[in-house]
Amino acid sequence: LTMNLSLDQPIAFIDLETTGLNPSFDRIIELSVVKVRPDGSEEMKSVRLNPEMPISAGTTRVHGIKDADVAGGPNLPAVRQESAGILGWV
Repeated sequence: LTMNLSLDQPIAFIDLETTGLNPSFDRIIELSVVKVRPDGSEEMKSVRLNPEMPISAGTTRVHGIKDADVAGGPNLPAVRQESAGILGWV
């Protein structure tokens, strides 16, 4: 991927995969971040999270992530500090 950006500050692109579409109920199962700096360098991080709830078959058909794919992963609170660091919030 080639980006022709003129940046004064870093920019982050975030992609989430979730257990569904209801933000009040569903949870994040994959968090991916690409941070692009003004010098053109990039930092990428992607982590699968254990949502601590079942992933429906319909949702798995959309993104292909199954319960077994995230069963041994960390939950969101366990990676929150690391994610904030990548984004430059800490």
